[in-house]
Amino acid sequence: MSKQLSEAGGIPVNGSVPVCSFSPVVLPVAGRAVDLQVKVSAPATGTSLPVILLSHGHGPSNFVSSLHGYGPVVDFWAAHGFVVIQPTHEDSMTLGLRDAGAPDAPLYWRSRVTDMHHILDRLDEIEAAVPGLAGRLDRTRVSAAGHSMGGHTVGMLCGQTVTDPADGSVVQMVDDRIKAGVLMAPPGCGEDLAAFAFEHYPILGTTGFSTMTTPALVIIGQNDWHPAFSDRKDWRSDAYFLSAGPKVRLTLFGAEHSLGGVSTYDAAETTDENPERVAVLRALIWAYLRTALYPGDTAWADATAALHRMPEPMGAIEAR
Repeated sequence: MSKQLSEAGGIPVNGSVPVCSFSPVVLPVAGRAVDLQVKVSAPATGTSLPVILLSHGHGPSNFVSSLHGYGPVVDFWAAHGFVVIQPTHEDSMTLGLRDAGAPDAPLYWRSRVTDMHHILDRLDEIEAAVPGLAGRLDRTRVSAAGHSMGGHTVGMLCGQTVTDPADGSVVQMVDDRIKAGVLMAPPGCGEDLAAFAFEHYPILGTTGFSTMTTPALVIIGQNDWHPAFSDRKDWRSDAYFLSAGPKVRLTLFGAEHSLGGVSTYDAAETTDENPERVAVLRALIWAYLRTALYPGDTAWADATAALHRMPEPMGAIEAR
């Protein structure tokens, strides 16, 4: 028997408004193999709007890992008051650059973070390019969210480090303009990376969290584990346990790597498709960022209380 799907899974949120999306906004970047293209989704009404930079994963699909993906979360966040900016990183399958032989290929770990720096540096251009957006951004309230390899990108923006294989130097690319991060199913500590993953993605073998001080929400799936990445079943929680500063962990019960289907609507690669789980996830992220960017806003306290009151909650929250 079919039933209507909920928007926020029982988590209290504000009222929704229509969403306007505009793409591509094209930003030429010197030295980049291709121009940086972004999609901007914004509520049709409102001013002084907070911003989410969204970093896609390194998935196998042609268009999910690009500005075209992540509709289930983007549409919701924009409808509830955020301007969401999505770049197409150079590792996207749409660009055909994974085998290009670039120094940071195939993951383009450095380029991904640099993309986010460029977006922040050029918000004036982006705002001017999108019809109806001029004068509506609040540049003091900027956050970043990312899934999988996108979680690694957000971790770098929040202070996480890697070691450059070219010269052995420790690379930190933190951006203080990012006031809060959301890491969905991110890679864990480099020391515990499995041999298969180290062979294919050696940069992940150097990831460290001790200097990751920006406030962040780390989201993991209870069943998101694969021995090709690590023998430890809690490996993707390392950004929560090993980092400094205020952190929150959301564990989604029964969820796998796609966390119920965050990356796109009805994706075949979503092995654990569950629209209600996604509804809870996106609403909790909304609430976390509302309170993180607006101290004194009770959205997060209200959301966690609602989750705890559910007869069968879809997840558990802890903080440190």
